[in-house]
Amino acid sequence: MTWLWAIIVGLVLGLIAKAIIPGKQQIPLWLTVIFGMLGSVLGNWAATGIGVNETGGIDWIRHLLQLAGAVLVVGLGDRLWVSMRGRKKHAA
Repeated sequence: MTWLWAIIVGLVLGLIAKAIIPGKQQIPLWLTVIFGMLGSVLGNWAATGIGVNETGGIDWIRHLLQLAGAVLVVGLGDRLWVSMRGRKKHAA
């Protein structure tokens, strides 16, 4: 069940991150989910580092850090995806 939640959270965070980032992103949906999951892990790591990963009630700071991580990973991943796809077109 943990993997199912990770995929759902990755999808939601990845889609929100794509909506926040200006312009059109070129990455496919499956990569958006993976990048959202990685961003979530990055946000959890940051939350643990600053000591806000376990609080009473809703962990708003942790969730915001997860979203910030997803925005960062989706943004960087999209740039990398576009540059890799561009190289393939030029190499052919």
